[in-house]
Amino acid sequence: MSALITAVDLAAELASEDPPAVLDASLVLHSPDFDGDYRKDNGRPHWLEAHIPGSQHVDVATEFSDPASPWHYAHPSPDAIAARLAALGIAEGRRVVIYDTTATMWAARLWYLLTWIGVDARVLDGGLGVWRAAGLPVEAGESAPPAPVPAWGAAPRRDAWIERDEVAARSADDARPLVCALPASSFDGSAPTRYSRRGRIPGSVNVSSRNLFAEDGTFVGSDALRAAFASAGIDGTEPEVQLYCGGGISASVDALALHELGIRAVRIYDGSLEEWSADPDLPLEVG
Repeated sequence: MSALITAVDLAAELASEDPPAVLDASLVLHSPDFDGDYRKDNGRPHWLEAHIPGSQHVDVATEFSDPASPWHYAHPSPDAIAARLAALGIAEGRRVVIYDTTATMWAARLWYLLTWIGVDARVLDGGLGVWRAAGLPVEAGESAPPAPVPAWGAAPRRDAWIERDEVAARSADDARPLVCALPASSFDGSAPTRYSRRGRIPGSVNVSSRNLFAEDGTFVGSDALRAAFASAGIDGTEPEVQLYCGGGISASVDALALHELGIRAVRIYDGSLEEWSADPDLPLEVG
């Protein structure tokens, strides 16, 4: 089953007797001008300018990340995710649709987190841009949030995460590809990095999340998605695909694309290059 929903289908569901909750996960992560240049802005101002009626803005960096972690976007516990959803008025079992105005990266990240604990979550393909292009209504400004619902417990539904030590212990002939979802210029170390050192984890291949979208912001078709991964040697017969990027965000886009291709044996290295590059004993390749 697809994890994507079209703007027209979402509009129909919102008009039904059992509408999904809609979350806007927009967050602005700026491109670095020099090594170590890490800048981000809360996406709420974008939501205030225009948003899907009835939606709520969430900040993945603060509401759906582990505040105790030294890394920006380390995943919180299942119960912490469920507690945040309950505070947003989303009860256990309710469907959720996520979108953003920032290249689908943050919608994909929140999708990955929610489906990890079994929430029926989908991503609006193309985000707010496609919604508006379809002539569908938007609202601006503040609106009263839904009342919180009773807290509910959650548990992992799949093995979704890789730790640094497992990545470091990978053998050269591991049958599970390690895929970097960053742009090619980050993969080869030719562009500035937000982190302490440039480069890629040795043995990894590159499928940039930015190359998985059409001009209108929707995902390219399944044939083009399949070709993007095939170019990195991934054909769906692998026992597992392991993903990383800078901090687990672009990797979530690759995970969503793989889901659309029917490839579900996927895990993300959450610390990614932020954690890896911080340890001078861990190797990085450039070029």
